[in-house]
Amino acid sequence: MVRGLYTAYTGMRNEQRRLDIISNNLANSATIGYKEENVTNQAFKDMLATKIRDGSNAYVDEPIGTMNLGVKIGETYMDWGQGSLRETGNPYDIAIEGDGFFKIRVTDRNGDSSIMYTRCGTFKRTKDGYIVDADGNHLQGSGGDIQIPPDATEVAIKQDGTIFADGEIVDTLTLTDFEDYNYLELYGENMFRTVDGAVEKDANAQLEQGYTEQSNVNVVSEMVSMITITRAYEAGQKVIQTEDSLLSRAVNEVGKI
Repeated sequence: MVRGLYTAYTGMRNEQRRLDIISNNLANSATIGYKEENVTNQAFKDMLATKIRDGSNAYVDEPIGTMNLGVKIGETYMDWGQGSLRETGNPYDIAIEGDGFFKIRVTDRNGDSSIMYTRCGTFKRTKDGYIVDADGNHLQGSGGDIQIPPDATEVAIKQDGTIFADGEIVDTLTLTDFEDYNYLELYGENMFRTVDGAVEKDANAQLEQGYTEQSNVNVVSEMVSMITITRAYEAGQKVIQTEDSLLSRAVNEVGKI
């Protein structure tokens, strides 16, 4: 019975974690370029029970059976599926159609710069002509920070990333893709950074100027999952209540016999 309490508890903790992830997805359903997170469940590995105080056998670590200790989060993974494109008319909004990421140079409070990757394509031009995101981080091209002449009146970004200012080529917006997205970890707001083992490759994508890629979160599906999680959590509560009642009867009634 005590094991039943623990099993129900692990199940409830598992559902709580799933609910946290779904809540985050719903909160970011309108975030440009956001990728939905999902989670898998798995049972704990079978643990061997051993005899530790039995004089019948000199080998005191003999296994006598197996038991399962409940359920846990298997893994949290990202859904990298394409989000829908929405036209904005802003010449500095850029959407990626296909695989790949924008390269962003991020500077921390200590003045150190590093390259991050994102699918969020909402950019603006500074008074000096640099293309930056909402936090002032610089969008990268083939020559580093992309800079457009401050007096340019017409800016065109072709599908292959070539940037024209008043009809003249000024830079090329380069995208980066990776062999395995498992070597990317979430950093800050909707950006990713590489970890050891990440291998870059050419991006198979095209750019759409004046568009943004929307979140790939399916709100209806997430709401249905939330209802399912709530029911599973309530079932765990019922199991704990039942186990508590059985333990109470075992102590207060059976113990009197």
